[in-house]
Amino acid sequence: MPKATRKQTKQSHAGTQLPGRIVPLIPVVSLGMSLGTFIALTFVLCVLFDLWFPALAMNSVWGKLLPGFTWISWPSFFLGLVESFGYGWYIALIFGPLFNFFSARTANRQIPE
Repeated sequence: MPKATRKQTKQSHAGTQLPGRIVPLIPVVSLGMSLGTFIALTFVLCVLFDLWFPALAMNSVWGKLLPGFTWISWPSFFLGLVESFGYGWYIALIFGPLFNFFSARTANRQIPE
């Protein structure tokens, strides 16, 4: 079996350029909208659950997690909804850039084969 050989040509770079490693990045705005909507919908479902099963209600927990939330009035419900959406954005604004930073940092390291 003959060995494959490469012709040496004068080029500005040596060898064949390999594709670079693709660094996965999280788009922070998409993450914020997704998490905010998810947590807000979860809040709505939990409030509905509390109304259907008052013996199992979590309204004491809502008061601790959501400042200003009292059980149950329309202004309090909308305040809890906005705060829940805000918590989703808070998570996205902290987690997204941290993930992107560490993902880019670890991509620069050589991966042993």
